[in-house]
Amino acid sequence: MPIVANTDLPTFEHLRREGQSILEPDRALQQDIRELHIGLLNMMPDAALAATERQFLRLINESNQIAQFYVYPFTLRELQRSPAAQAHIDRYYRDFDRIRAEGLDALIITGANVSHPNLADEPFWRPLIEVIDWAFGHVTSTLCSCLATHAVLQFRYGQRRHPLPDKRWGVYPHRVVDRRHPLVNDVNTLFDVPHSRFNEIGRDQFDAAGLHVLVESDEAGVHLAVSEDGFRIVFFQGHPEYDTVSLLKEYKREVNRFAAAHRDDYPPVPEHYIGIRDRAILDEHRERVFAARESGREPPVFPEAHIITGLDNTWHDTAEGVVGNWIGRIYQLTNNDRRIPFMDGVDLQDPLGLYR
Repeated sequence: MPIVANTDLPTFEHLRREGQSILEPDRALQQDIRELHIGLLNMMPDAALAATERQFLRLINESNQIAQFYVYPFTLRELQRSPAAQAHIDRYYRDFDRIRAEGLDALIITGANVSHPNLADEPFWRPLIEVIDWAFGHVTSTLCSCLATHAVLQFRYGQRRHPLPDKRWGVYPHRVVDRRHPLVNDVNTLFDVPHSRFNEIGRDQFDAAGLHVLVESDEAGVHLAVSEDGFRIVFFQGHPEYDTVSLLKEYKREVNRFAAAHRDDYPPVPEHYIGIRDRAILDEHRERVFAARESGREPPVFPEAHIITGLDNTWHDTAEGVVGNWIGRIYQLTNNDRRIPFMDGVDLQDPLGLYR
């Protein structure tokens, strides 16, 4: 069954317009089907707040039809918000104290923008750690995306991320390196994943922490790993939730920042993402931006409409498969009292029986 529209969150209507099946609460109550309750700690900046909701809810909705899914977005008060974003949060998001009291079956933690080299210096560090600590003891599995992965590696395993020489930005080929794990069951063994980050946790650090790497790339490094018990924490370092246009919109934003003299260098085109014809269009636009900036004229309009038609999505199906496998295992490890881990006969150190 699909996601239940348990609030009037605008994302539900957006997904309906896409053709997604969204279940009304009254209809959900009439069906004798298991519920799974999933938290979404959305730490993304204001411009990406709603898009991130849509991306993760879409993945959940498309991934597995074994249950009714109730999704509860929440965030951290310590993240600075614009008045409009705060109004959205106040109206549609839950408070963590309420989520903690009612419980969850699963939790997704998104990335965030940061301003300090050491994550522990960020104002949201302590409240984020509070959520992670609570989830480790009370949630069947937590899926960490990008910065959340880096935060858990630093806090729980003492492995601090390190800056990359240049931003890792593009769509990169990845290979499944441990085919035993249920998270990669029946997914392509070679597939693409978008990345967009300035920092990295290396394979040697995942190994030193005793974590199990499932998917990695020669160019982009580790993408998917799991905690030492095989399932309690799932780590994404890439962004499989991204829309086809997500990297293009990031690139457009950075080009416009350069045009407005808010950054000194012109941004590189995301790797393995833009075709040859469209690269020529972007190169021409680059020259026009430089000319406009030097002469003090208004910058040209970014040719987004011309580029979109040439973009390919080479990652979503596999992302859907991995998230579907994740939800399927949560379904198996929880009982009908929806938010209590079903642990009778389960080895807490290795609930999937993979690493004995």
